[in-house]
Amino acid sequence: MATDPSLEHFGYRQELHRTLTFTDLLVYGLIFMVPIAPFGIFGSVFQGSGGMVALAYVIGMVAMAFTALSYAQMARAFPMAGSVYTYAGRGIAPPVGFLAGWVILLDYVLVPALLYLIASYAMASFVSFIPVWGWLIIFVLLNTAVNYAGIQMTARITKIMLIGELAVLAVFLVVGLVALAQGKAQAGALSPLFDSSTFSWPLVFGAVSIAVLSFLGFDGISMLAEENQEDSRQLGRSMVAALGLAGVLFIAQTWVGALLTPDRTRLLNEGDPEGTAFYDMAEFAGGHWLGVLTAVATAIAWGFANSLVAQAATSRLLFAMARDRQLPRFLAKVSPAHRVPVNATLLVAAISLAAGLYLTTREDGIGLISGLVNFGAMTAFLALHVSVVVHYVVRQRSRDWWRHLIAPAIGFAILVYVVINASIAAQALGLIWLGIGVVALAASYLTGRRPTLPGLDASAAAPKQSR
Repeated sequence: MATDPSLEHFGYRQELHRTLTFTDLLVYGLIFMVPIAPFGIFGSVFQGSGGMVALAYVIGMVAMAFTALSYAQMARAFPMAGSVYTYAGRGIAPPVGFLAGWVILLDYVLVPALLYLIASYAMASFVSFIPVWGWLIIFVLLNTAVNYAGIQMTARITKIMLIGELAVLAVFLVVGLVALAQGKAQAGALSPLFDSSTFSWPLVFGAVSIAVLSFLGFDGISMLAEENQEDSRQLGRSMVAALGLAGVLFIAQTWVGALLTPDRTRLLNEGDPEGTAFYDMAEFAGGHWLGVLTAVATAIAWGFANSLVAQAATSRLLFAMARDRQLPRFLAKVSPAHRVPVNATLLVAAISLAAGLYLTTREDGIGLISGLVNFGAMTAFLALHVSVVVHYVVRQRSRDWWRHLIAPAIGFAILVYVVINASIAAQALGLIWLGIGVVALAASYLTGRRPTLPGLDASAAAPKQSR
């Protein structure tokens, strides 16, 4: 850490526990993204992409790769919790940081509820004597207890869960390849990447707006900056590595899955409202046992492993904003015994429980919250790319054109196109949320409490790190 500016340089005290290594961060990112994430949304992406599922994931990985590069640059400049909220606030201006933090709250605060909801439906389909709302309560209580125990406990649990998910994925890929060798393919070998009968760019990018849900999570690594015990460059490296590894796994499993999907025409026309398309395909490929295995693995991965790290990341975002007095101060309280933001952790649990229970009463609950999560993340990532250009090129006069201008510009352009092709409902609700944030920001100015960040002058004058 000797080469990094200390937290005191930016006006903060070190309160969280620095125990995480590069491996811990990499595992955390992989678990947050869930190596088997496409299992749960395969049918939606299949229909949205006209069967070109692998292409949607390839484009999604490329788009997120540029975003990961921008995250790496900003994590090196400002090695502290808060993610896009911190980077936009310090890289551009505190009001912009507030709005970026407000928008990404739509992602972080709602994503645990989404994960709990999907997992609860899956578990209730196998263990029916416990209702959906019952499973949701169980998942929330279990994850809150683990997160409250401290980041080291979370890190140990996630390593075990990652091994289990990779084992299930390996079983599926082996069985799937054997099924293809036996002649069970339902389409041409390249159809998951390109199908001339259905291809159009708006169609594919519309599917990308769904597929990127699987990639959301690599950015959560940046929330653990103040618990990273190594050089801040490890944050960026772990984000890029996690994204690359997950992307390869996503493309491989969706390619095999798309080739083995039975009744393709029905899925393209009617979609997958019950979210069982992947499990049906797995049963077709290897038998009933494989369908059950993939379904149960998805429930555990989304409801426990993924939501566990999502809750941890969200609590760090609330902690960072509260520490700067841009959210209620009580959210900045850190447990002396466990060194975690205890009130923020409990609030995330309460919101997840309330939102999840409400969404169990709506038929469109999963689709509605998925669109909102994606819109919040994509919009915040746009602010991230602008932050790189402003901080490095405008302020520090960097001449590293690729990392500080060209790559952020490409990432920005791709994300704009993805947001434009997202669902109308997600766009409308997302813009309403952004509008509420603008009103809150205006109110803070009118009441004399405009957003400020501790040590901003010092951080702006930090030594150049661009070369």
